[in-house]
Amino acid sequence: MTERTESVETVFVDQADPLAAPLLEELAIEYSTRYGRTRDEIYDDLSTYPAEEFAAPGGALLVLVEDGTSVAGGAFRRYDDTTAELKRIWTSSAHRRRGLGRIVLRELEAAITRAGYSRIFLTTGPRQPEAVALYLAAGYTALFDRSLPPQGVGIHGFEKVLHTPTALPSAWAAKEYESV
Repeated sequence: MTERTESVETVFVDQADPLAAPLLEELAIEYSTRYGRTRDEIYDDLSTYPAEEFAAPGGALLVLVEDGTSVAGGAFRRYDDTTAELKRIWTSSAHRRRGLGRIVLRELEAAITRAGYSRIFLTTGPRQPEAVALYLAAGYTALFDRSLPPQGVGIHGFEKVLHTPTALPSAWAAKEYESV
C-alpha cells in the first residue's frame, strides 16, 4: 500500500457539491451490501442528512480528487464542545489499497485541530473490518472489547485524543527557568 499524495488534491465541499456525489452513492451501495437495507433507503438517509452538520465552523466535508475524479473522502461534525465526530469515511472501490484512507484521516484530523477540538470520536459497523484496521493503525483507541466477535459487539466505537502543539515559553521565561 503506497501513499501517493502528489496527484491527489484535498477539496473541502458542501454535501450538495457534485464532487461529494460519488462518496454518497458508493457508501449507499457499500452499506446496503453489508447491512441489508436497500441502496435507495441508505442513499436517502445520507443525502438528506442536514448539510449544516458538516459545515464550518463545527464541521467539514472533504473529498480527495485525482484527475478530476473523487477518489476518497470523509467528514466531521461537532459531537460536543471538545469532540468532533468522524462520519462517512470512504475510498472509491476502484482506488482502494493506495493509502487514501490514511490521507483522508490525516486531512480531517488537521481540520479538526484547526477547528479547536481536542478529541475525535467515531463509530463503524461490525461488518467493516478494513475500517477497524484503518482506525487502529491510525492510533485510535477501540471503545469496545476487541476479544469479542464483531457481530457480538455491534457498533464499534473509537476515540483519539489529539495532541495539539503547546506554546513554547518566551525567551525571558526560559531564562528565568534556567536560573532556578
